[in-house]
Amino acid sequence: MNDPLLPFRTSVRQMLDRLSERLPQADLERIEQAFEFAAQAHADQHRKTGEPYIMHPVAVARIVAEEFGMDTSSIIAAFLHDVVEDTPCTNDDICARFGTEVAFLVRVVTKPKGKDCGLPDCNKQENNFRQLLYSMRHDIRAVLIKLADRLHNMRTLGSMLPVKQMKIGGETDFFYAPFANRLGLNNLRRELENLSFKFRCSDRYDRLQALLDADIAANAPRLEAFTTRIRAILAHHGLDVRTEVRYRRPYSIDQRMRKSGRDFAHVEHRYIIRIIYDRTRLSPSDKNRNDKAICLRIYGALTNHFKEKTGSLLNYVDNPKENGYRSLHIQLLGEGGAWEEVHISSEEMVKHTRLGLILDRIGEKGASDTTQGANSLLGKDDRRWIDKFCDLLEELAENEGNVHFMEEVSASLYSEDITIYDEHGTAYKLPQQATALDFAFERGEGEHAQYARIDGRLSSLQTELTHGACVEICTHPEAHPLPHWVDSVRTYKAKCYLRTYAAELRSRQTNRCPHCAPLPGQEVIGFVDDAGHTTLHRRDCPLAISLSAQRGDSIVDVDFLPQATTTYPVKTRIRAIDRFHLVSDIVDCITKGLHLSMHYLHTEVADNIVECTVHYAVHSVEELRTAVRSLGRIEGVDEVYKL
Repeated sequence: MNDPLLPFRTSVRQMLDRLSERLPQADLERIEQAFEFAAQAHADQHRKTGEPYIMHPVAVARIVAEEFGMDTSSIIAAFLHDVVEDTPCTNDDICARFGTEVAFLVRVVTKPKGKDCGLPDCNKQENNFRQLLYSMRHDIRAVLIKLADRLHNMRTLGSMLPVKQMKIGGETDFFYAPFANRLGLNNLRRELENLSFKFRCSDRYDRLQALLDADIAANAPRLEAFTTRIRAILAHHGLDVRTEVRYRRPYSIDQRMRKSGRDFAHVEHRYIIRIIYDRTRLSPSDKNRNDKAICLRIYGALTNHFKEKTGSLLNYVDNPKENGYRSLHIQLLGEGGAWEEVHISSEEMVKHTRLGLILDRIGEKGASDTTQGANSLLGKDDRRWIDKFCDLLEELAENEGNVHFMEEVSASLYSEDITIYDEHGTAYKLPQQATALDFAFERGEGEHAQYARIDGRLSSLQTELTHGACVEICTHPEAHPLPHWVDSVRTYKAKCYLRTYAAELRSRQTNRCPHCAPLPGQEVIGFVDDAGHTTLHRRDCPLAISLSAQRGDSIVDVDFLPQATTTYPVKTRIRAIDRFHLVSDIVDCITKGLHLSMHYLHTEVADNIVECTVHYAVHSVEELRTAVRSLGRIEGVDEVYKL
């Protein structure tokens, strides 16, 4: 008789064979028992693809075991992570069979049910986030298992309906990918970001992937020659290294394009070049050097042969990032006059970058179970960050009725703090990219704030603050917030007040998100509010991603088609070589050639380079793309992009 579970038993057996190199036989037997327990519990269940449901727990367990390199209890909990939620089995059953440690991990990754979950009364998605986050002070492994669960769900998201893809992709982009980044799990973060981007904005993802594929093919010979020369130079100095070229993925390229306002061809550092040394293969004299000394020796050898970009050296070896990342960054002048981004790392640094320090420590020290939880295995800095995070959660929980809990977590956690001082020398902690307006609300002066003085200089309230700045807020009883200020603040305290204030001023509902301003023909999604109004967002709109994670049930499919009588304002920036009649040709292209209404034109010329900003109206995104292409074909025009 055919065994329908045979492929999964084979997969588990292969995993156990690999685990036998680092786990004792008793642990392997417990892991196999967990598979059999899960297979029996999920026996009558299937995924939407028609496959037996057990394939998902097996896949998650393999991610936890093989990709994350975690310990026995984590692997067992990965097999069992859906048992309590989806079958009659209880957490007591898990505890009796596999112990309290596994039962705790399973309980944390099980989604809370209804209002009896012991958490604040809010939607199920947020309750799930809260339960995971609250578990961190005791044992961070539950969060890591949930990340593995999310990774497999994202890898198999293609079988879902588009609305479900947007919901799950939005959750991933809003919560899971930034959280993976904060834990130093760089490979996981990149994969989650790109899978989310692929399913949320498939057209844009495919266009960028095609551009990347062409760019990789075009640059391959030049980069191969450059890296070959690097290896030869270092070999001459007795340094045996390997090199690799790592291209950024579509999501990262998209973010850089949006941040810089540049098109694909003008985005800097679409790839990085890694120089990786293996300490075991170094000469006896180099083996005794510390990482900084080895990196500087490589740096010295390279800068004797290549021009270094002034000010490009970044030392993350002595000063690691908060998530544990360590490397030495420089920019060298390569073939064709291009500045090449070069990172110098050891094999150990690369491993830490791939796994993250937390997973690396759990994998090395947590091969056998510990009754004290995995947090006891972490370093001092890791524990300090976890305690800081948990303190933040407790502070937020005290604010009853906080309907933007996750947004506040995102704003306050996923940025490193900066310290700001008032005129009396009192220190305040704010997230990076906070503005003087955030500082005003932190001090209780935001309601009537008029302007600021930053380090003694008159400044706008929307000015972004830097670490160590001294800020004085100046108020006036007749000064009141402006509605658009909500886009200039990072803290929940400021956002909450400004949202409420803007809602009171809003005289009518809008059908288009004012933040992303979608155009007909773009990939859009709709959200229905409590009053039944549908607001359109572009699928890559940060607000849409946030709403997808927090209000996934309000998503609706919407067709946003061009109308002959309706136009939408757009802004375009043009960079060109100055010449006679250039501005006249730009005006003619828009008004005569494309028959579009132009509202505003501003030009600046410096050293024969023209920067031109044009405001006009279009019927659709395709009309905008046509306009950008037409403007790009004008003689002397080098770059055209939408603002």
